[in-house]
Amino acid sequence: QVQLVESGGGLVQPGGSLRLSCTASEYIFMFYTMGWFRQIPGKQRELVASLVRGSNSNYSDSVKGRFAISTDNAKNTLTLQMNNLTPEDTAVYYCNAHYSDKSVTPPQELDLWGQGTQVTVSS
Repeated sequence: QVQLVESGGGLVQPGGSLRLSCTASEYIFMFYTMGWFRQIPGKQRELVASLVRGSNSNYSDSVKGRFAISTDNAKNTLTLQMNNLTPEDTAVYYCNAHYSDKSVTPPQELDLWGQGTQVTVSS
């Protein structure tokens, strides 16, 4: 089964930047919808950015204009560039790969998750 390994979290001051990486054990970006979620204690996991088949990106309103999702196909790596960070961005960030095929019976659906990486924005 495909594995996702994240890296790049840490502590940064408000206004700073971080880049998160998610490396897949094999190439999947054209077959899966890739996403970055984040979660703070006591809250539901929130989708912040997604990339469909490596080209169509979407962002939550809270990060639009500050975060950018992209892939490095040669390295099987999904990245999330986070700029102008605020304390409200503090969370554990998770990489997700979602596969769905409703043309078969029964329909197939699969979610893969990275281990999570802590991002803390604080002065």
